Parts: sequence; C-alpha cells; structure tokens
Amino acid sequence: MIRSFVFNNGKIVGQDLDIDSLKLVMFDKGLHVWIDFEHVTADEARPILEGVCNFHPLAIEDCVQPSDRPKVDEYENYLFMVIHAVDFTRATEEFRTTELNIFMGKDFLVTYHDDPLRSITAAMDRVQKNSLAVAKAPDRLAHTILDLLIENYRPVMSELSAEIEDLEQKVLSRKPKNIPSEVLKVKNEVQQLRQIIAPQREVIARFARGEFSLVRAHLVPYYRDLYDHLMRISDAIETYRDSLTSVLQVHLNLQQSEVNKVIKVLTVMATLAMPIFLITSFYGMNFGHYPREMSDPLTAYAWVFGLTAVTTGVLYLFLKRKGWF
Repeated sequence: MIRSFVFNNGKIVGQDLDIDSLKLVMFDKGLHVWIDFEHVTADEARPILEGVCNFHPLAIEDCVQPSDRPKVDEYENYLFMVIHAVDFTRATEEFRTTELNIFMGKDFLVTYHDDPLRSITAAMDRVQKNSLAVAKAPDRLAHTILDLLIENYRPVMSELSAEIEDLEQKVLSRKPKNIPSEVLKVKNEVQQLRQIIAPQREVIARFARGEFSLVRAHLVPYYRDLYDHLMRISDAIETYRDSLTSVLQVHLNLQQSEVNKVIKVLTVMATLAMPIFLITSFYGMNFGHYPREMSDPLTAYAWVFGLTAVTTGVLYLFLKRKGWF
C-alpha cells in the first residue's frame, strides 16, 4: 500500500496521488510531500524511489533490503535513516522488530516499512486531525514519527519489567521451574533491545547535536528530547540486565542452600548411625565376648541396643547443643 499527503504551509491540499501527480508536486517548491510505503515489493517502490524522488541507488538498496542496524546517511539534498520499532507480546512471548526507513529532504518525507507501524498510523491520524501542528515541514513531521516510535518503546519496557518481576516472585516462592532457561530467554530479549537502542541512540544524537542542516535550529531541542528518552531507556535496559543476573544468582544460591540442607540432614543421619555401626562391629554379635552375667542372648541384645540408644542419644544432644542441625 502506498499512501501520500501533500501539504501547503502545513495544510493538506492533496492525498494519495498517482505517480504523474507526485512528479509535478515534487517540483513545486511551495509544497511538501509525505509518501508512505507499507508492505510493498521492491518493484512497486522503485518507480517512485527512482523515478519520482531520484534517490541514490545505494540508499534505495539499503531501503528495500532488511538491515538490522540503525544508521543515518547524509546525501546531497536529503538524509536517509534506518530506525527500528519494537514490539513484545507476553501472551505469545514474541519479541520482534520492524524496520522503518526514512528519507527526509527539505520538501519531502518518504517512509518505507514492511509491516504496519503504530507510530506511522498515529502520525497519519494526527495529520488528518491537525496537520498544522505536526506537518509544517518534513523535519517536524519526522520528529513526530520518531517521537511516536520511541514512545511505543514504553509498553515493551513495561512487559519486560513485568516478566522480571514474575521471575523474582517465582524464585522467592522457592518453587521455581526452569528458572535458568526463563532468565536466559528474557536476558536474550533484553540483549536484543540493547543492540537496537545503542546504535539508534547514536543516530538520534547526531540530530540532537544539530549536525544536519535539513533540521532547523529551533527543532534541535526537540530531537535532543528524543535522545534523552533513549538514554533513559538505555539506562533501564542496563538495570534489567543487572536484575536478571541477580535473579539467576539468587536462584543458584537458593538451590545451593537446598542442597546444603540435604547434605546436612544426611550428614546428621550418618553421624547418628555411627554408634550402632561401631558397637555391632566391635562385638560382631558374638555373645561369647559379653560379660558372663550377659550370657543370655536376650540380655546381650538388650545390652547392645541399650548401649547403642544411650550413645546415639548422647551424640544427638551434643549435635543439638552445638546447633549443627
């Protein structure tokens, strides 16, 4: 699907134009255009990207081919950006990213993405409701889209935070199941997000520093605000990584504690069993070695069991007094 908007001083004067009309509009310096490509093939997009917009072949190639790293390239009269939106659903436990390619010139903005994006949909809604507020110029419209895209990171961060809290509760409940695998899964999701945010933060930082002449000076503080949002997200990601490491460490410590308890119980049992082994080994149940007055087998048995009980009881009291169990 290819959608287009034509603006004159921030007001919509045209929408969803054909290729010939777009060619005319692109040469009209009093107008600016937003063209959005959603789920189109390269063959469908190239006539506009090449024939209408006259973008560089390398930029077009980067646009139509998936790229897993955000970046911004400066050409003679436009910028080309690769940015990623993220989405995470706890119901399906699916973490995925959607690439958004942006061409920004003085009089045009072109966005290209394979899957629907909430930021693009929300930006279109704002354009149709109040275009003067968000579409006076391409740099302002680009900021609106980026702001909405970064704002949509919040649900993802909330979902990850909720997952970490669930893991913490499972560990503290001492009824954990597959905790290491769950922690590693969430940690992998956090690492994926970190790999996206870090270079994306550097891209926005270039706008925040005012490196590009296409971004007007009064809009630089707004891009700086986007950079601050990404910095906070980046700090939260580092906190999540530390929390997951702590959860795994606590789980391992609790497991070790349980093992130590088992070993302690077995050690006490083995210690308490020592008297019967020593006494029966000494006598060998050969009653000929008992005192003469214990020549009766029943008396001998009573002697062995009594001596064992007394010795075991004394040993039990000694261990209890020492607080070893």
